[in-house]
Amino acid sequence: MPLEMNREVFITCAVTGSGGTQDRSPHVPRSPKQIADSAIAAAKAGAAVVHCHVRDPETGAPSRDLALYREVTDRIRDAEVDAVLNLTAGMGGDMVFGGIENPLPLAEAGTDLVGATERVAHVAECLPEICTLDCGTMNFAEADYVMTNTPGALRAMGQMMTDLGVKPEIEAFDTGHLWFAKQLVKEGVLEPNALVQLCMGVPWGAPDDLNTFMAMVNNVPDDWTFSAFSLGRNEMAYVAASVLAGGNVRVGLEDNLWLDKGVLAENWQLVERAGSIIENMGARVIGPAEVREKLGLVKRAPKS
Repeated sequence: MPLEMNREVFITCAVTGSGGTQDRSPHVPRSPKQIADSAIAAAKAGAAVVHCHVRDPETGAPSRDLALYREVTDRIRDAEVDAVLNLTAGMGGDMVFGGIENPLPLAEAGTDLVGATERVAHVAECLPEICTLDCGTMNFAEADYVMTNTPGALRAMGQMMTDLGVKPEIEAFDTGHLWFAKQLVKEGVLEPNALVQLCMGVPWGAPDDLNTFMAMVNNVPDDWTFSAFSLGRNEMAYVAASVLAGGNVRVGLEDNLWLDKGVLAENWQLVERAGSIIENMGARVIGPAEVREKLGLVKRAPKS
């Protein structure tokens, strides 16, 4: 991919995620209403795309409950502000081993491992424009936790998404994930004009130094659309880096809780700051209608 600044940039807001952040900031939304309200506020601040997980409203723990997803998506669709809906399909691939000397049986706490159809059930129910496809298995921060996405499961999930008319957002945490994503396009599982999110600085994937970032960018085919993000204090730096490299941007409380040192952020504030960076670089923030046209998306109502 040639290195050329992107002049027409869309912002994705990753509203809540599934990590254990619910007790670290009062602004991390838990209930469907809180998640939808935060997504709507982010859209009003300039986010064209809202990327949503759901959580148990009482505990804040990650959830795959279809009713929670349906409530979130219905609330966002009923809002007075437009937004492109992007739902995670990363849940259901969590495997926690029993320990270093006794890995089996798997630990019940933290393990959530289900089949491809169940992992995509909420996508089939809610019919968002976009859903994520994490294109690889990876050691993910914790000592005995593995984010599990086998080639067979990814082929099955990717085909289901394509058949549903929902555009997969390939989440690539390392160069091998991009390699496999290109294979899925070659096999016809995914459409050629793919969408990819470059996930930088997530232990233990691609570190968020610029050399590694450019290796990721240079592995994105010319006819794909890409976005990128990094975690914590580097979130806003990667807004600038991604735009300079020709990409779009993602911010939000899934990736970073802070607006400034000692100041906890809300999603709309992170979106607003990202928009200021983009515009100060001489680029334009585009809205949901332009994103749909760019990516070939069709806004649909969920199944009744």
